[in-house]
Amino acid sequence: MTKHDKHVAPTRSNALEALFGRGRAAIGVVHCTALPGSPDYSGNSVDQIYDRALSDARTYAEGGIHGLIIENHGDIPFSKPEDIGPETAAMMAVITDRLRRQVGLPVGINILANAAIPALATAKAAQAGFIRVNEWANAYVANEGIIEGPAPKAMRYRSWLHAQDVRIFSDVHVKHGAHAIVGDRSVTELTRDVEFFNADAVIVTGQRTGDTATLEEVREVRHATTLPILVGSGVTTDNVGALMDVADGVIIGSSLKQDGVWWQPVERQRVDAFMRAFG
Repeated sequence: MTKHDKHVAPTRSNALEALFGRGRAAIGVVHCTALPGSPDYSGNSVDQIYDRALSDARTYAEGGIHGLIIENHGDIPFSKPEDIGPETAAMMAVITDRLRRQVGLPVGINILANAAIPALATAKAAQAGFIRVNEWANAYVANEGIIEGPAPKAMRYRSWLHAQDVRIFSDVHVKHGAHAIVGDRSVTELTRDVEFFNADAVIVTGQRTGDTATLEEVREVRHATTLPILVGSGVTTDNVGALMDVADGVIIGSSLKQDGVWWQPVERQRVDAFMRAFG
């Protein structure tokens, strides 16, 4: 790709530098326990849910992580965006705002599954700096069913909120789904699509939570875009060096948890070792 490619959107400021004050960033995932309205919610108070999230956030921060992303990962099985109620955004906004104030790191939002508009509302209320949207452009068949890219509606909603400072981090070839709908289009073209639809950073993942992206796919995405690239799953202390030879950042959660399992607490020694490897 060249600067003269007429199919690529105009160059935007570097999102990682704007958010984290650095061109290379490690972002720790805070997996919230089940929120009200989800199948596994057992009546825990906001404070109980928040305290667990705060414990993980503090451990990340003490280990030197550069930022956090807050997810409603306990809400399995995830709903499609149009079925997510206002209670989810409300809870996420309260938790995120408290974490941001207590920990002092840049924070982002991911409301599953693919709920860009609730995530933007949450980010605006909680003063979060970015949202993650797993399918920003095009469509795919997810565990939840057919998921369409929300970019046109979401960008107009962001403008209506006067939330243009909330950056969009978009997956390419998103995990937990099949890509038969766009099977005739290369990863290069899918990457260019999310840039053309005004994403601020591109995320490359494996097939599911905890699976690593291949170096080949990270390189293909690297050649397709001028945007910052993050690896969004399967990053470990052992592979981060090789991945960071190509990528600009990582979103990491599972491998920093007890036993490497996403629902377990973050372990400080794992964070310390990872950040030494990250450099």
